[in-house]
Amino acid sequence: MLSLDVPQYASAQKISQTYRILVVEDEEVIRQMLVLALQEEGYDVLWAEDGRSALALIQDIEAASNQPPIDLMLLDLMLPQVNGLDICRTLRYQGNTLPILIVSAKASETDRVLGLEVGADDYLSKPFSMRELVARCRALIRRQSFGAGSTNTFRKFRDLVLYPKECRVVLRGEEVSLAPKEYRLLELFMAHPRRVWSREQLIEQVWGMDFLGDTKTVDVHIRWLREKLELDPSQPEYIITVRGFGYRFG
Repeated sequence: MLSLDVPQYASAQKISQTYRILVVEDEEVIRQMLVLALQEEGYDVLWAEDGRSALALIQDIEAASNQPPIDLMLLDLMLPQVNGLDICRTLRYQGNTLPILIVSAKASETDRVLGLEVGADDYLSKPFSMRELVARCRALIRRQSFGAGSTNTFRKFRDLVLYPKECRVVLRGEEVSLAPKEYRLLELFMAHPRRVWSREQLIEQVWGMDFLGDTKTVDVHIRWLREKLELDPSQPEYIITVRGFGYRFG
């Protein structure tokens, strides 16, 4: 079961713009607690109690021209029908860059790493404080808005075109297939041309502050991007290395 008409409660109006959050949680008490806490912060909250319903709801909202988009999903891992990890995999395979915050009782390092590797943007272990949950939600939404840059329907640099709303990249007239992290890196770069990003800043913006791996993963993804975009990856024209500082676009 899922709801598009969750009752609104008294809000402290702590955010000036209304963002929409989808809560996917099968335990009713926890789900209600999350919904109420987020509504009190001024968010528009939808919910689903199983994985299949969550995927159907996302698809219906994306297909409806009169529905505002979902800005963030709070996702439990142990769900009926379709589990949280498979939801992440499905969305990222489809090229959907919806920010995902996993909220789970599975708290081991292996579980956290696996959740982040399959496409989640952040991971919060139960039990947690509502204050921390709200702070993480704000950070993810802020990062997504920051990375989105302007409201233009596309971004263009030379013969490279990125369509943010379609999560699509076209180079020299041909569509380029990018993995989710590659796409997010490129989107961030193209939203802020000429800006120099350190590896740590790229990790924070694309992987999230809870990323547990080595910052060298940035170098690996940059290399993969160059192999897909550059005519000569050893002499890049799009993603430039700024020695001692990091990378810039253009």
